[in-house]
Amino acid sequence: MIENFYLDIEFWFVLVTAIAAIIVLISWIANRGKLNKKEKPAFIVDIARSLLPILLVVVALRSFIVEPFRIPSGSMMPTLEVGDFILVNKFTYGIRLPVFRTKIISNNDPERGDVFVFRYPERPWQNFIKRVVGLPGDKIAWDNGRLYVNDQLIATEDKGSYTAIDQHGNKHPSVRYEEDLTGLKHDIILYPQGPMAKGSAIVPAGQYFAMGDNRFGSHDSRFWGFVPEENLVGKAMVIWMHWASNNGYLNASRIGTVIK
Repeated sequence: MIENFYLDIEFWFVLVTAIAAIIVLISWIANRGKLNKKEKPAFIVDIARSLLPILLVVVALRSFIVEPFRIPSGSMMPTLEVGDFILVNKFTYGIRLPVFRTKIISNNDPERGDVFVFRYPERPWQNFIKRVVGLPGDKIAWDNGRLYVNDQLIATEDKGSYTAIDQHGNKHPSVRYEEDLTGLKHDIILYPQGPMAKGSAIVPAGQYFAMGDNRFGSHDSRFWGFVPEENLVGKAMVIWMHWASNNGYLNASRIGTVIK
């Protein structure tokens, strides 16, 4: 479904590229019969010719290979912090046409434990990043800080205290745990005074259950439902920069961190 593309940066990249290509094409058609081809092109034509190769490369990279994202909230702490700049592999889950999102090449399906980017089902022009907890057919249950997959309690190990800093710069004392998500170990955090939440769901075919690693600070599938396969954007790979805009802090130690 095509809606609210005025909020979608991918749409604007494609639109500007298309306009530049049309200007260059019209200029070429208008001038191919002229004898004096050394005449200086109009300013807008000159700009379009200069930008078109760059725009084509950017659109191709963003659409088919890798796309940069900035982490705007603390829903994936401690794995991802506010201000992390990450690269997302666009090829992992298949190749889709930009804007229209039609899959043209199939590849891998998401695996449990993947950190993935997807289009938020309630606002498809907005990208979310979470962790894959439930695959199609799985039964997922949650009871405050406890997580169950197919009636199996997911084991956790206390790793000590952790201070979570949200996008507003507010500090939240929390506890860090190592979670063994059926073979994939990663860290999560729980606030001591987190909101009470309890429920269960069976993941439908072609959809996924997503949760943030900040279990009491994430707006995820527990609240709005499942992630359809057609909403997948890609798999998070690596942190390439960290800049916390609320305090102007560059944390070089996070650069090059592989996301897992």
